[in-house]
Amino acid sequence: MTLTAKSVARVSLVSTLVLAAAGAALLSASPASGAASTLGAAAQQSGRYFGTAVAANKLSDSTYTGILNREFDMVTAENEMKMDATEPNQGQFSYGNADRIVNQARNQGKRVRGHALAWHSQQPGWMQNMSGTALRNAMLNHVTQVASYYRGKIYAWDVVNEAFADGSSGGRRDSNLQRTGNDWIEAAFRAARAADPGAKLCYNDYNTDNWSHAKTQGVYRMVQDFKSRGVPIDCVGFQAHFNSGNPVPSNYHTTLQNFAALGVDVQITELDIEGSGSTQAQQYQGVTQACLAVARCTGITVWGIRDTDSWRASGTPLLFDGNGNKKAAYTSVLNVLNNGTGTTPPTTTTTTSNPGGGGCTATYSEGEKWNDRFNGLVTVSGTDNWIVTVTVSSPQRIIATWNTSASWESANVMTARPNGSGNTFGFTIMHGGNWNWPSVSCRVA
Repeated sequence: MTLTAKSVARVSLVSTLVLAAAGAALLSASPASGAASTLGAAAQQSGRYFGTAVAANKLSDSTYTGILNREFDMVTAENEMKMDATEPNQGQFSYGNADRIVNQARNQGKRVRGHALAWHSQQPGWMQNMSGTALRNAMLNHVTQVASYYRGKIYAWDVVNEAFADGSSGGRRDSNLQRTGNDWIEAAFRAARAADPGAKLCYNDYNTDNWSHAKTQGVYRMVQDFKSRGVPIDCVGFQAHFNSGNPVPSNYHTTLQNFAALGVDVQITELDIEGSGSTQAQQYQGVTQACLAVARCTGITVWGIRDTDSWRASGTPLLFDGNGNKKAAYTSVLNVLNNGTGTTPPTTTTTTSNPGGGGCTATYSEGEKWNDRFNGLVTVSGTDNWIVTVTVSSPQRIIATWNTSASWESANVMTARPNGSGNTFGFTIMHGGNWNWPSVSCRVA
């Protein structure tokens, strides 16, 4: 997304991942002795990257390039690799500004994400006036020519950008590219693979952060279909444009994990969060933790360097202020990256209680969060006659339960049994600054 595409902040997310108590601790902390002192180096400790979007016309700004060179290890061209920039006239390709960004990044030892090969927006005028077979062929030629030109220089391509509609349909966006046939996305991915076989191929979109949203489900079904049929897709990009009224959803980790379970990498590709101070920092913290909790979340890219460089400058959404100073959000992100673990992922344990089988499975999922506590839910499958053990870590303590008969083996270990309310039960944990998820295990009674 860019200035032209982002005329409104189209983020329709619900709930929150505000981690206030933990956030306050992180904001006041300095990096531990021996910890990495930059975002890129800190992310590399867990095998991830931390990148930013770059504009060619700002590379002469010494403050801008100083932060870029110091902090980030992945670069995305903000506008310079899009269709209108790279093929302003049909068959006439222009790479000057894109090359400036790519060469600057590679000379500094950074990798590059290519953004974007095919998109309904920011098309050159000649393409906007095309349709049908002529448009399809022109799109495929564009993908082939641009990906071939940068072959071997790009870590991952956003092959197709924003092809799904907002709202409740979960279907494709109506666009000139969509009207060439529903297989246009698949065709673009196959062309990209042929042109640049060493690059990861990604689908990228916004408003796909909340697992319950129809748009998220629509993209999920497409990726699932592509993987089942061998269409070459390696990753899914989540743009992650948030604001204080529409924060990070509580099921954000679930979204990332479910896509990763399809066999693709997940990447946070255009992160910015409007706001300031501790509230903004806590939201950034939550996103970073969610990525670290998913093994196939390979990196995070923020959409700009300083607040004044942002398409949402009035919302001060980035990690550095207009003077290039580190904000509270920077510190919260750096500390989470240095911690290296983030939120503990859900634990699912299956235990068989007799030689003939009859095991059960307990699956944990997160619920609502508040400053001092959070809810957890456990769903049991395989039997109606179960015993689930829930273990929390100090200083956490369980203060309430529902839909179960509970007893305590110790202050940190609860035993839950059915009480006639079904096979899903819940509890509330006072976290004491420890937001890690409990572990759960199940056995047949």
